[in-house]
Amino acid sequence: VARATALSHEWGLTVADSLHCMTILSSKRQLFLMSAFGFGCGLPLALTGFTLRQWLTENGVTLASIGFTAWIGLAYTLKMLWSPVLDRVMPPRPWRQLGQRRGWLLLVQPLLVAACVTLALSDPARPGPLVLAAVAVAICSATQDMIVDAWRIESFPEQQQGVALAAYIWGYRIALLLSGSGVIWAATEVGWRAALLGIAIVAALPILATWAATEPARAPRLALTVRQELRRAIADPLRDLLTRPGAGQILAFVMLFKLGEALAHTMAPSFYRAMGFVPRDVAYATGLPGLAASLLGAAAGGWLVIRVGTGRALVATGFTQMASMGLYFALAVSGGDWRILVAKIMLENFAEAMADAAFITYLSALCRTGFTATQYAVLSALAALGLRTLGGFSGQLAAALGWTQFYALTIFAAVPAMVIMLGLLRRFPAPVPARSSGASSPAAGSPGPGSR
Repeated sequence: VARATALSHEWGLTVADSLHCMTILSSKRQLFLMSAFGFGCGLPLALTGFTLRQWLTENGVTLASIGFTAWIGLAYTLKMLWSPVLDRVMPPRPWRQLGQRRGWLLLVQPLLVAACVTLALSDPARPGPLVLAAVAVAICSATQDMIVDAWRIESFPEQQQGVALAAYIWGYRIALLLSGSGVIWAATEVGWRAALLGIAIVAALPILATWAATEPARAPRLALTVRQELRRAIADPLRDLLTRPGAGQILAFVMLFKLGEALAHTMAPSFYRAMGFVPRDVAYATGLPGLAASLLGAAAGGWLVIRVGTGRALVATGFTQMASMGLYFALAVSGGDWRILVAKIMLENFAEAMADAAFITYLSALCRTGFTATQYAVLSALAALGLRTLGGFSGQLAAALGWTQFYALTIFAAVPAMVIMLGLLRRFPAPVPARSSGASSPAAGSPGPGSR
């Protein structure tokens, strides 16, 4: 108020108008930081996923071995094991003075940069050190994801979560473009090592966003015994999730929603090469066309959540995502048509980004304040379970079935999740959001058990 009073004289406005302007500026600043954090979280993902598999494909690694690289991402599934530390333990000195969220972020982010540099200096001919470096990137990246998710949920009110997620996904998708097609294209010009070192340097930029961010307000903690701390950090968050009405259906849906997409994506670099596409073709197709489709999809997903609610948006985006995977099948049948490749990547990126906006909003709505990092880590880990387990055998499946039958299988892998969500909507009817501006919550369409 004191700041607004001073600015009212400077701007020639009333104090109330000054407060309103300050709120708008603060909101825009928070959304910019959300995009920066999304960029930081998206950048390492391709380095242990698509880009890594493209690198291995170019070095003649077998399909089965490339499929097993999905297990590198088990860090994203097992992150729930150390998520209670991020919720209940203050970071060590000197990071402690920055607060719970910013302190842990500024501790983890330099370690992530160091792991990216180590990966860039690895040699595909020596798989041991390369895998260890990739695992280190995945662990640091998963930890950063948890902290950013907790910061987002605690920094934005529920009615702004959809907008915050759209900003996050924009930054996330731009980063995926850079560390995916950007690195693949650069590797054709300057070599893999130089391209990967360049992305490691870029990975240091989100540290500036952490310095600029504001620590979210949290309720004061009580002095507790070790047993009480363990109960509040682990048992209470899990009990809260597992004892809600419809918990079994909700968790099954979370585990199955991304299964088809996960199987399809794991083998994509090898599939493109088998279809006759060189790395430059892949880089161009996944570049600006893919980015534009992703950004439009993120915006469409956020809009859809607000208009029809999270539950209905999940059903709509889930079926759209299934339809987009049909173009893998079409590409396999065509034998490598460039036009189908571009159409597939654009529709797939649009549908995936749109589904992500609804799915992340849904997971966020399932988290209760006080258990944010732990519950979101558990839910997002379950969402990645299919990729990190069954995805490891996708190379063997592709080799045994052939590309056409393999991608036909991935289309139907998402059907069980859609059936479960339709059952949830029937069991827990969601209210239709109000049409007036600001009257609807992004999670208003979540099933009853997901309400905060």
